[in-house]
Amino acid sequence: LETGAGFPFAINNSTGWIVVASELDREAVDFYSFGVEAQDQGNPPMASSASVSVTVLDVNDNSPEFTQREYGARLNEDAAVGTSVLTVSAVDRDANSVITYQISSGNTRNRFSITSQSGGGLISLALPLDYKLERQYLLTIAASDGTRQDTAQVVINVTDANDNPPVFAQDRYRVSLREDAPPGSPVLNVSASDADAGKNARITYLMEDSIPQFRIAADTGAVTTQMELDYEDQVSYTLAITARDNGIPQKSDTTYLEILVSDVNDNAPQFLRDSYQGSIYEDVPAFTSVLQVSATDRDSGLNGRVFYTFQGGDDGDGDFIIESTSGIVRTLRRLDRENVPFYALRAFAVDKGVPAKRTPVEIQVTVLDVNDNPPVFERDEFDIFVEENSPIGLVVARITATDPDEGTNAQIMYQIVEGNIPEVFQLDIFSGELTALADLDYESKAEYVMVVQATSAPLVSRATVHVRLRDANDNSPQLKNFEILFNNYITNRSGSFPGGVIGRIPAHDPDVSDSLTYAFEQGNELNLVLLDPRSGDLRLSPALDNNRPLEAVMRVSVSDGVHSATAQCTLRVTVITDEMLSNSITLRLADMSQERFLSPLLSRFLEGVAAVLATPRHRVVLFNIQTDTDVGTARILNVSLSVLLPASGHGARFFSSEELQERLYLNRSLLAAISAQRVLPFDDNICLREPCENYMRCVSVLQFDSSAPFLASDTILFRPIHPVTGLRCRCPPGFTGDYCETEIDLCYSSPCGSNGRCRSREGGYTCECHEDFTGERCELSARGGRCAPGVCRNGGTCLNLLVGGFRCQCPPGHYEKPFCAMSTRSFPPRSFLTFRGLRQRFHFTLALTFATKERDGLLLYNGRFNEKHDFVALEIVGEQVQLTFSAGTGTTLPRPGTASPALPPGHRVPGTAWH
Repeated sequence: LETGAGFPFAINNSTGWIVVASELDREAVDFYSFGVEAQDQGNPPMASSASVSVTVLDVNDNSPEFTQREYGARLNEDAAVGTSVLTVSAVDRDANSVITYQISSGNTRNRFSITSQSGGGLISLALPLDYKLERQYLLTIAASDGTRQDTAQVVINVTDANDNPPVFAQDRYRVSLREDAPPGSPVLNVSASDADAGKNARITYLMEDSIPQFRIAADTGAVTTQMELDYEDQVSYTLAITARDNGIPQKSDTTYLEILVSDVNDNAPQFLRDSYQGSIYEDVPAFTSVLQVSATDRDSGLNGRVFYTFQGGDDGDGDFIIESTSGIVRTLRRLDRENVPFYALRAFAVDKGVPAKRTPVEIQVTVLDVNDNPPVFERDEFDIFVEENSPIGLVVARITATDPDEGTNAQIMYQIVEGNIPEVFQLDIFSGELTALADLDYESKAEYVMVVQATSAPLVSRATVHVRLRDANDNSPQLKNFEILFNNYITNRSGSFPGGVIGRIPAHDPDVSDSLTYAFEQGNELNLVLLDPRSGDLRLSPALDNNRPLEAVMRVSVSDGVHSATAQCTLRVTVITDEMLSNSITLRLADMSQERFLSPLLSRFLEGVAAVLATPRHRVVLFNIQTDTDVGTARILNVSLSVLLPASGHGARFFSSEELQERLYLNRSLLAAISAQRVLPFDDNICLREPCENYMRCVSVLQFDSSAPFLASDTILFRPIHPVTGLRCRCPPGFTGDYCETEIDLCYSSPCGSNGRCRSREGGYTCECHEDFTGERCELSARGGRCAPGVCRNGGTCLNLLVGGFRCQCPPGHYEKPFCAMSTRSFPPRSFLTFRGLRQRFHFTLALTFATKERDGLLLYNGRFNEKHDFVALEIVGEQVQLTFSAGTGTTLPRPGTASPALPPGHRVPGTAWH
């Protein structure tokens, strides 16, 4: 037998009987199935198996059992007979068991009965109940399967019948309640009464409709709030309250409670928006509206009236105000976006309740830009350094400005407005990049100064840009041909010869960083000029200290180590003699400096003097250049010179100082045109007061005073000889005697012969020639003579006649035959004719004929070379001829003397007649 532990069967291994080994319980296991095996004792042993099934049959060995040991029920005394009270239930584990129920005890007066129904016992009311007699029954119920049984207890309580409904004291209640009453606040206690007793008289209160703001205590009828009230949502409530008893069936009564909510200031004003945004241009006038805020207050009366204020908030430091009634936000003053571009204001809406409630709101104001700020450069002046020879197109700098405005108002355009002529640089109109458009050459121009303009239309600002070039050794030294003009006055004074440095070679290297070296290449083999090779300083050899003129041409070179240049140096030594000094004059040049006169005007000045005097240029000896120190701030240069006569050869003769003075003065306009210099009138000289006795004439002469250092320009080194002014007394022609005390009539020798009439004058005579005769002494005859130089005047051409004699062919114009003379001249307004000055000091005779239509005019004037003091003038004043003269003494203009010559009878000025 194959079994496990606790198996209830066993088998006899000899007989094969299967027996019960332990107690069986059908209710636990009602069927068994197992296998058995029979085995012989052979070798090998042989076996066979079989399957055995055992069914356990039921016996009544279990009692019925109630599902609960005690039952309870309530039953109203007025319950009808047959009313089911409750059902009890029992269970029997045996199979096919039938359970019956019966009331075994406690059924006083047989009020209840029990019947089996659906396996349970249904207890029903068999007879009417009486609450007054029995209020409780304790029944014992037995459940039996025919042999065995079980019992359970049933408690039935008899209840009183509900005969009377509850009754409220009032049909309707009314009460007022403040809306700010907190939750749980009492409203009212309603009360109802019930004539019944016990639980039938116990009243429960409830609200018919669910109104969440209120609750009622079920047992006391106390009405309280259970959430906050809001007058603004609902001003009154009507509650339907029911009082219900606990009888069966329940009875009830209903009343109505009207609750009037009274307003309090419990609502703060509410803005229509959470925040407000606005914008306004910065240039609007004060009190311009920006935006309007609006708020409402759910309270009523004064509690709901709203006004607006910035008080306690933020008004943008006083830049804004808000109208209290309308809520319009306005500017209080002019705004400036560049200082404050955005305002975060804070305003309040305030009601008029007590205490007042206020609500803040954020107001964001964006200040819109207008173009009210000009661009601003970082600096007023920019310094930019650029290497010379930088490539064209190089961006040398970026010049920018800033504009506090924004958007299009901050857009800046750049341009060069000054200093870029010719166009060397270009400024990008948008980026401000400064670009080179041409080759940059330090030596041509080391610095460019431009004015740049930044424009944010219509506003502009300007800055000055200095573009400074850095030098590179890209240029050869500059050296022009130059002259050393050494005026040497031989004197016994020691130290007059210039033994020191007289100047330096006028070389220039445009590259400022270069160091130059100097040398004579040729022409200075005698070492007439001593040269310092490093500094270029020049000295003269002592061998030149003699009275011999000299001219030497040399070649000079200068090098910067990379480049070199050569030029010609001409040394001219001029010996200055006393005769030169005594026959010299000093011209005064206006607005002139020593350096400018030497280069380049010296050559033109010498050409002008030579042209005026009709002499070769090399005969003009200029020996002094000296700034006039007696004229204050005026820039006047004194130039002293003497001139050899054109025809003089050996034993050279010079123009006298008087002739030089007169001819140069009278031809100042020609001299100025050629020399490009303005010659001033001569200064008063030492002869002004006529210091010579008798008829002697005072002549101002120059004498040696001192030798001065060399003057330098870029092409000339000039050694001046400073003179001092002196005088000489000479007996002029026409006078004689040991002391020049006798005047001579020079017509005594009949110099004009028979062909003319001699007219004596102070210092000489004049020949008035007869018809057909001419010449200084009337020695030439037009009928029998031949052409001679100067016989035809004013550029006329002399033609010899075949039959003898000659004739003059005059140029176009009003020239008079036969010798092209001009004895009559007309004058347009503001013009004059110049003659050499009248030299007569003691007496003279002057004759002229004139005609005019003018009431006033000048006929003749003779005065000093400086246009001051002494003069004689013949003029027409108010249709009358008047002679005015002055022989003034002193420096002030004296009162002139006048004389009125008488006209012949019938002659009037003006008119067409000759006078």
